[in-house]
Amino acid sequence: MNIQAKRAYGSQSMAAPLRRVLMRSAASAMRHANPKEWHYGPGFDPARAAEQHKAFSDLVAASGAAVEWLTDADDGLADSVFTHDPSLVTDRGAVILSMGKALRKPEPALHEKAYSRMGVPVLGRIEAPGQVEGGDCVWVDAKTLAIGRGVRTNEAGIRQMAALLEPLGIEVLGYDLPLWHGEEACLHLMSVISPLADDLALVYSPLLPAAFYQLLKARGITLVEGDADEFRDSFGLNLNVLPTSPREVIAVAGFPKTAAAMEAAGCKVQTFEADALCIACEGGPTCLTRPVLRG
Repeated sequence: MNIQAKRAYGSQSMAAPLRRVLMRSAASAMRHANPKEWHYGPGFDPARAAEQHKAFSDLVAASGAAVEWLTDADDGLADSVFTHDPSLVTDRGAVILSMGKALRKPEPALHEKAYSRMGVPVLGRIEAPGQVEGGDCVWVDAKTLAIGRGVRTNEAGIRQMAALLEPLGIEVLGYDLPLWHGEEACLHLMSVISPLADDLALVYSPLLPAAFYQLLKARGITLVEGDADEFRDSFGLNLNVLPTSPREVIAVAGFPKTAAAMEAAGCKVQTFEADALCIACEGGPTCLTRPVLRG
């Protein structure tokens, strides 16, 4: 019997082969988005964002991952296209998170409903006043979850996550993040690191928490530096890449120096145009996906 084929969920890795992923179409999520309300830049265009999201989702599907669609409802939740943030999936089920951005508060309920449909049990929930967003969560390995403490994730949320995961033998480590460009343009932990394989990560080290940097080095993880000018020009999105398998990644087009650095480290890099979707809306390929099954 092929046990692997029977698995429907489990994702305690950031770069193992992507088998199942939860996404939301920009055509439904962003069709009526008010750029000022959602803090989107002048390049935002809902029609072009939808086209770019379709190109991205085609790349994800071509990698072999099964794409599960969140909803097509006209609910006005523009940021729900960034499915990485409202939940986290472990080998024992999903953790329903609590959003730090007020406009995104309804999104975790959408994820819980989707998991019920998909046969993914709910391991637990982060409850107010706790806040944890998925963009602040990085699996260092299957037994170590790093969480960034910043404007969207707080100490109460990190403590709740530890209470949920430590009985499963998972160590939860919290790291303080800088404010960077302010509360509206938040800095997640994954704004400054994208794992490329279990032993390889793309980083912008000037904004990495020092203790987290030391942990990565101590664990033998090779760090590839994203280009500093491209990081500045993209508001960090040159660093936001999605591994579909170890050393096979999808990245936003237009940042050749960062792509070259990954290729020099042995990665295969695919890109897609994303100025109206990722650059304008401050969320990249990782943000657009919630891995449900890896491995």
